[in-house]
Parts: sequence; structure tokens; C-alpha cells
Amino acid sequence: MNAMPETGFARYATWARARRLLREFGYEQTQPDRFYSALAEDTAQMVAACHPAQLAGATVLDVGGGPGFFADAFTRRGAAYLSVEPDAGEMHAAGLDHRTAIRAQGQHLPLRTGSVDVAYSSNVAEHTDRPWEMADELVRVTRPGGTVIVSYTLWWGPFGGHEMGLTHYLGGHRAARRYTRRHGKLPKNLYGVSLFPITAQAGLTWARRQTGADLVAAFPRYLPHWTWPVVRVPGLREVAATNLVLVLRKT
Repeated sequence: MNAMPETGFARYATWARARRLLREFGYEQTQPDRFYSALAEDTAQMVAACHPAQLAGATVLDVGGGPGFFADAFTRRGAAYLSVEPDAGEMHAAGLDHRTAIRAQGQHLPLRTGSVDVAYSSNVAEHTDRPWEMADELVRVTRPGGTVIVSYTLWWGPFGGHEMGLTHYLGGHRAARRYTRRHGKLPKNLYGVSLFPITAQAGLTWARRQTGADLVAAFPRYLPHWTWPVVRVPGLREVAATNLVLVLRKT
């Protein structure tokens, strides 16, 4: 397993990109259209760099596609894009067209085995209590030679609490109570309901135990490439990596 993927994404992972994405993150709550459009473009670039073939003509499955911002980013690259989203409210939150969306659970994808070229989930695993069942499904529906990408926010990293900020270090339930007192409403990502603690070690263990796919890369998603070796350091990676990307090739 390499700290840097051979696919070439490292050349995009610059300090300027990290600063730009951090700046956009500040608009997640106030201007979600702006934030998710920027994230979608960055995601499509990452997937294109990690997939060994061209995205043009490829079938791309996005598990947890949300309100549809990612569709345009992939169709601009010539991919046949399909999203799966379990939450009907989330699907229609932005009022976008959903001609290529399916309402279903990631743990039970209504797709044939080996039916897509790329299967990925972006910032979804931390929102389900069964993330590795979902990841197994991504592997199942991917064709031999295809690419599986699982990217998720690490609980012990500074963004693990999402909109609750660093208060998640006090405990998930306590952070939710503090957020509710301060804002007069529950957080969107409610600990134990729609937000769960997840670690880099759990993802690496899952990926290395796969019999149907090989782990080819693991790296921090939003950090400059020169920081990527932190993934090799147990303990430190749980905090410093912030968001882990696992790239697997279906065998």
C-alpha cells in the first residue's frame, strides 16, 4: 500500500488547493450551493486521477450523492453518472434535477454485481452505523479492473464534529447538547443518529482484508501531498489526516 497513489492525484494536492477548500468549508452552512459545487468539482478531479482509465464513457456510481451537485461535475467529464441517496429530503434539498438518482440504502445497493466502472462515497461513511457494509457493496457492484473510492471524515480529527466544531472532543452527546443550547436547534449531524465515530484504522483494516479488491492508495483527502506520509503513523493519522481516502482496484 502506497502513501501516495500511482494515479497522479498528488500533483493536484497542493497547499493552494488545501487553503481554497478550507475557505469554502466556511460556507457549508450559510451558502451550501457554493460549498457543495466546489466540493463536487474537487471530487470529480480526484476520482478522475485515481481511476486508471478515462472517465469519459465510464459508469460512475456515487453512494450518498445528496441533492445532486456532483452530477454536473462528472457529466462534464463525459461520465455516465448515477447516484444513490437514502434520504428523500436530502435529495430534493437544492431543487436540482434527479434523473440519474436512485433512493436506496448504501448497504443494499439495487445494482447488479460488476455493473459500474467506478463506485465511490464521499463523506458518507461517518453518517452510517454500518459503513463497512456499505463499502462492501461498493466493491461488489464494481467491475473487475474498476475503481472503488471511500472518503470519510475522521472522528478524532478537527472536523470530526462537523458543525459542532471542536466540542466533539468533549463527547458526541455533550457536543450536540452544547450546539442545541447555543443555536436553539439540533445539529444537522446528530451524534448517534446521523453522525458516528469512525477511525482511519477501521478503514485500513477493512481495505486490507478485502478479497475482491486490492488497496492501492490511502491518503489524507484535503491536505498537501507532502503531508500524506502521516497515514503511515498509527495514532497520529487519526487526528492529523482529517479525512481519509481509500482507493481500491477491483480484482
